[in-house]
Amino acid sequence: WVHVVDLDAARSGDPINRPVVRSIAAALDGRAKLQNGGGVRTLDDALELAAAGVDRVVMGSAAVRDPGLVEQVSDHVAVAVGLDHRDGELAVHGWTEGSGVRLADALGRYPSAAAFVVTDIARDGMLQGPDVDGLRAAVAAVDIPVVASGGVASIDDIERLAKIVGLGGIITGKAVYEGRFTVAEAVSALAAV
Repeated sequence: WVHVVDLDAARSGDPINRPVVRSIAAALDGRAKLQNGGGVRTLDDALELAAAGVDRVVMGSAAVRDPGLVEQVSDHVAVAVGLDHRDGELAVHGWTEGSGVRLADALGRYPSAAAFVVTDIARDGMLQGPDVDGLRAAVAAVDIPVVASGGVASIDDIERLAKIVGLGGIITGKAVYEGRFTVAEAVSALAAV
């Protein structure tokens, strides 16, 4: 999987990067699956991304606001529900507002979700290590795959997360961009666990 977030669409709702997403999907065709989030607020947004070649859309704020929307979108394209939290409370609108919804409660609201992308936003981009205990608890709470996001800084972090039985994936960003490890090294480390 390749995970892409359209930060412009997430903040403004304006999907100006959809042509870029379409290009990424075309480049990955037959090589890897594409998961795309950021600004996926309506069924039409999801349908447009699916038509562009996205295999799975990530819905965050819209899913928290309207769990029924995930059910509706799931009839057309796979949905990963983005559960971005600060101290266990889901954050919405580009992480600027608390939702009043607890992560533990949200995990039971989306029976048709293909996956949950769980991000501890205090750790995201900070390279301080992932919330292994919190992710282990999330995985134990649901039968839907949980994808770890936020804080991965090293191959050691990848190996610690890989030991969570049932974890559905690991998203890395800043550590790869900064050259702390390559995708090939991470894949190799996963194969060894």
